[in-house]
Amino acid sequence: MNATYINPFLIASKSVMKDLCQIDLEIGKPYLSKADFKGEEVLVILGITGQLVGQVILSMTIDTACDIASHMMMGMPVTELDSMSASAISELSNMILGNVETIFSTMDKVIDITPPSICIGKDMSISVSNTNTICVPFHYDNDRFTFGINIAISDKS
Repeated sequence: MNATYINPFLIASKSVMKDLCQIDLEIGKPYLSKADFKGEEVLVILGITGQLVGQVILSMTIDTACDIASHMMMGMPVTELDSMSASAISELSNMILGNVETIFSTMDKVIDITPPSICIGKDMSISVSNTNTICVPFHYDNDRFTFGINIAISDKS
């Protein structure tokens, strides 16, 4: 995977989380991931098509998803991941990837994103396309909450 393809995800994630949720993200060290998610997780899966192809998986614990949903709903307490809070997390993913799409367009790369699919479960493993998956972890609230963006995209062959 081309390393320059990671920066749009960093920029978009920080921007959307700041503008929408008033959360300042800290970026952790990217690493290669096998798309295995241990414990209770919320995964939002989006496909990438166009000049780049692949998929992106946003991963977070249920606690993190509830906290982000609470921020999105102007501080309304969210104690469980119900249909409204799950929808908010899906919309957050759409906004991040929409911003990624715009950033790639400034790089003369035209992409489209598929609608998000949300998975909630325990100890999940996702099969990804034939490319490496890079996970970029994000932290906030003094590392109390974390989530990752797992990126598996490549140039269309």
